[in-house]
Amino acid sequence: MKIRHSSQRGQVKTDWLDTYHTFSFGSYHDPQYVGFQDLIVINEDTIAPDSGFGAHSHADMEIITYVISGELEHKDSLGNSSVIRAGDVQYMSAGTGVVHSEYNPSKSQPVHLLQMWLHPTERGLSPRYDQRHFGDELSQGELRLAASGDDHPEAIQIRTDARLYITRLRAGQSLSHDMRMQRAGWLQVVYGRVSVNGQAAESGDGLSWTDERRIDVVAESDAEFIFYDLAIKH
Repeated sequence: MKIRHSSQRGQVKTDWLDTYHTFSFGSYHDPQYVGFQDLIVINEDTIAPDSGFGAHSHADMEIITYVISGELEHKDSLGNSSVIRAGDVQYMSAGTGVVHSEYNPSKSQPVHLLQMWLHPTERGLSPRYDQRHFGDELSQGELRLAASGDDHPEAIQIRTDARLYITRLRAGQSLSHDMRMQRAGWLQVVYGRVSVNGQAAESGDGLSWTDERRIDVVAESDAEFIFYDLAIKH
């Protein structure tokens, strides 16, 4: 099991954006961290009030945004216009191409989010969009499936052989997860402190593994984390 400490991430800070890059992104490049299996971007963004990303394009990329606090306004060339609120997961499969903007509409509060990109299993497909709220379901002390490449009715269906779980634990709570064969895992701590198979991790840290058959997570404080179950690429 390998840890990527929060302090090791790349940081880019401007007058309106404070972002941490777990993997190489934009002007930040770390040859040891250019992605993990099909997961190639985990950006932790804090966007100032009345600011955001103007219209820009993507193609052949699976983009998942999880809002931790605040609100994010989304508009795209598919005709979608929505506000993504805390506890919401937004999914955009860019496919053959889509133009979108992301803006913090608040005049006083920043928006804090994770944006994650994955390689699709197929290229050149039609763009697709989905958005669901999971915030009210995340304090049950168990893994909550939010997005999946499998056909799962309670999760957003994505075009990558991966499953995304989001979980909140109270201090002292624990859970276990049996890994399937030929699967890898990435666990990103949103806040708090956890122990994963005895490895301590805290806010902003990421843990990766490819040969663990079982994952035991213990919350050392109130904590929230995301967990990707990914196909191992050969």
